[in-house]
Formats: sequence, C-alpha cells, structure tokens
Amino acid sequence: MNVRYSIGQMARISNSKVQTIRYYEQIGLLPAPERTPGNQRIYRQAHLDRLGFIRHSRELGFSLEQIKEILALSDDPGQPCATVDQIARRHLLEVESRIERLQSMGRELKRMLNQCSGNKVADCRIIEALSNHQFSRPDEPVSDRKPPPPHRSA
Repeated sequence: MNVRYSIGQMARISNSKVQTIRYYEQIGLLPAPERTPGNQRIYRQAHLDRLGFIRHSRELGFSLEQIKEILALSDDPGQPCATVDQIARRHLLEVESRIERLQSMGRELKRMLNQCSGNKVADCRIIEALSNHQFSRPDEPVSDRKPPPPHRSA
C-alpha cells in the first residue's frame, strides 16, 4: 500500500507541529518529500517512521546533532553499531550528570525550606540564600554557612 500524507496529517499522526516538520526538513533530518503540481508536500510512510524516530530520540534527550549522526548511520545499515553505541553512552553520561545536578539542587532547596521560620520576609533564610552566591554550595547546609558581610551604601 502506497499511503500518502499531507503535512497536516503528518503533524496530527506524529503529535508534532507543522513548523517542526518543516524545520526538520530544513536541517536535513527529514528528507524532502515529493510535491504535488500545486507544490504541496506529499509524505510517505518512511517519512512518518523517520519522524517517529526523531521524536522518540528527542524525548530521550538526544540533541538534534546526535540524532543527525545516528540517522546518517542508520541510513547505512551495513556499518558496525559501535559509533551509535558511543553516541548513546556519551548521552547516558550526560543524563546521569544532569540527574546528579538536579538531585543536588533538590537537596539544597529542601535545606533552604527547612531553614525557613515562616515568620516575616525580613528574616527569610530562603531569600537570604537566593540573594547570595556564597550560599549556593549544595554540599553544606544553609544553617552552617556564614552570612555575607553587610552591604554598605555610599
């Protein structure tokens, strides 16, 4: 069966925006589709499959450049997959590093919230911590940190 899709149908089926599909064509992630005599794009199942691949890769956090590399490799299926493995392993390390940073941020936010007395804003440890980069060390509780010197106005 030779199914043909308009750009609107592609967008609906893939849960993408028309502008995104055009952008992916522009940067070479999606091959240019055929055109009707009226210059409308006509997509095939291969386009839809490739768009699904791109969307899934984006959901996993791969960059457009990484996706472009993987797609180029997938277009030549006879190659060994070591390069794809390497891209995926590098990405996994980036994801794990991001998770560690987010967990650290979560611990810092919890410490800041635990220091809040709930009284007046003038005594708010959260505002104090957010106002000074010195307080942004997630390895040390807010309560153990020395306050900055008072601000002197001229």
